[in-house]
Amino acid sequence: MACVASPLLLELLMFWNNDSFSKGLKALEKSTSLLVFPLFIIGNFQRVKFLKLVRIYVFATTLILFFLFIRFNVLFPELMSKYLNGIHLWEMGYQFSNSFGIHAPALNMHLAFVSVSAFYFMFNNFREKENLKTKIFWIIVFLFSFFFVLFVNTRMALGNIFIGYLIILFLEIKSKFNVKKLFLITTPILVVLFGILFLFIQKDPYMKEKYSTVSFSYMDKVGKLDEIDHPEVKVFNSLVTRLSIWKSAWELSVKNLPFGVGASDGKPELNKYYAVTNQKFLAKYEFPTHNQFLDFLLKFGILGPIVVVLYIFAIGYLGYDLKNGIILSFFLIFFTSNLVDDFLLRFDGIAFSGFWFSIFGSYWMQQKLLVINRQ
Repeated sequence: MACVASPLLLELLMFWNNDSFSKGLKALEKSTSLLVFPLFIIGNFQRVKFLKLVRIYVFATTLILFFLFIRFNVLFPELMSKYLNGIHLWEMGYQFSNSFGIHAPALNMHLAFVSVSAFYFMFNNFREKENLKTKIFWIIVFLFSFFFVLFVNTRMALGNIFIGYLIILFLEIKSKFNVKKLFLITTPILVVLFGILFLFIQKDPYMKEKYSTVSFSYMDKVGKLDEIDHPEVKVFNSLVTRLSIWKSAWELSVKNLPFGVGASDGKPELNKYYAVTNQKFLAKYEFPTHNQFLDFLLKFGILGPIVVVLYIFAIGYLGYDLKNGIILSFFLIFFTSNLVDDFLLRFDGIAFSGFWFSIFGSYWMQQKLLVINRQ
């Protein structure tokens, strides 16, 4: 419970460092779910039905996204027409996410977890020898979840789902299937997945450009983005922009050790630093840190990244100790997402991680209790 609440406890410990009392309270308010979830979920851990909750979450999220996709086609037919005709393909995932008020990387973090979990349930139904309707149902849910990850199309999520599928195969499936049967089941599924991916790339040629030249262009311009002609067009989502942000965040963090600038003052101080160092592009768009470890280092000083490591890697420990592919995949998705973004800065990221961390912790306690009772 203390691990789940650790970001909130850190904010309380360092509350004195905020310049504004009201803004400090506002920053604190976003993290209150990290106290509520462990109290109510881990406090009633024996009542938690881990796999049932994941099943409901996977199906409900996929169904909601299906209806949101239909809604998007009805309300924005011109955007879908552009997409189908190969025009402005780069904007589609962000436009779709913005149509119901969520940031595309945040949405795809959820969808990556949904897709990996759906992959687990699809394979598990073959092991349990469920009826044909149940098998077909989970195949359909999985394929839709995979499609939505491709449609939103953020780089980190796409890599995470394939690594997550491999984790599921080796941890959850290998121990329950012989090698021959595993090969017979996985081969057609992987062929279908890569076939869908191939067709998607053929329809979306910008995807090849995005994952190669766009991502790694202008790497000699770190900290000098204003030297690029129209940087908002050429490098807005490129690695060089992230590196320039991280460079500034690191420099400012080092100047404010050991206690940081305060929870409510991280982004304003970073924006001021952009202006002081004459980085007009970064100052104009007021980029946040886009790295959770640096974000907490800037806000809380030395203790910040220690708490982030404790919070995220405790999830990884639960998955490793339980040898559970779903939990390990969640850890991978959340850890890598926070390397290039700062989801403990956003309420949806805080609530998403705090809720599932509490569920995983409850499941871990249930399994430990079973071992004790057997002894």
